[in-house]
Amino acid sequence: MGKRWFGLLAAGLLVAGVLVPAAPAMAAPTFKVPFPCGQSWSGQTRTNHSPAYSLDFNRTDDLGDPVVASAPGTVDRVTDLGGTSYGKYVRINHGGGYSTYYAHLNGFNVSVGQSVGYGKVIGWVGSTGGSTGPHLHYEQRLNGADIQVRFNGALALYWGTKNYSSDNGCGSSGGAGTVDTSGTPLTVRSGPGTGYSAVGTVADGARVTIQCQTSGTSVTGTYGTSTIWDRIGSGRFISDAYVYTGHDGYIPGVPRC
Repeated sequence: MGKRWFGLLAAGLLVAGVLVPAAPAMAAPTFKVPFPCGQSWSGQTRTNHSPAYSLDFNRTDDLGDPVVASAPGTVDRVTDLGGTSYGKYVRINHGGGYSTYYAHLNGFNVSVGQSVGYGKVIGWVGSTGGSTGPHLHYEQRLNGADIQVRFNGALALYWGTKNYSSDNGCGSSGGAGTVDTSGTPLTVRSGPGTGYSAVGTVADGARVTIQCQTSGTSVTGTYGTSTIWDRIGSGRFISDAYVYTGHDGYIPGVPRC
């Protein structure tokens, strides 16, 4: 009898696995060089760096130069480790498991829980922690593991030194829209699709700031059928089919997530 019920349970789980699709993986954000628009910085990667794929930025007389968020997200760590390790550093959560680290800072310009966009100054280049001279230690991570750095989708140089020009904050860094659901609250999802978990609601008529846009599950709403999803916070997405933005499709100047 026990074996029979075990077999039925296993069969049920198998059927459930077939009928319930896994949520689609989120695409990486469009990361940009973490310095203001138009600046050029020397970035170095080396095989003995810790972690391996991190990147050190330098330029002449860079102590105190502003460091900016490399993609929209929410600040989830502002920490001072004193004279060890990263020293003063900031971590930004970009959603989908992606995060960035900015270490050895001279000071902070953000606080935990703050939403940031492209071009937002988060701190200043310093030499705190285990640093032998002013520079920015920069990392991109996925689910806590360091990954090879990319800017605008292009892989950084591994291994060696390369000059990187910043287009961070050169144009519009976000958009705005108004939710229109004819009275019903709009469900906020943890990712760009109806297969992601619900993490809240937005009231009909609410004005929202759109950090970036991406493609996901097709939804039919107030403004027709659309596969566009608007990110309104870290791990917070709403269907563009229910948002009036003044544009038919992607908003010009708003980055893709």
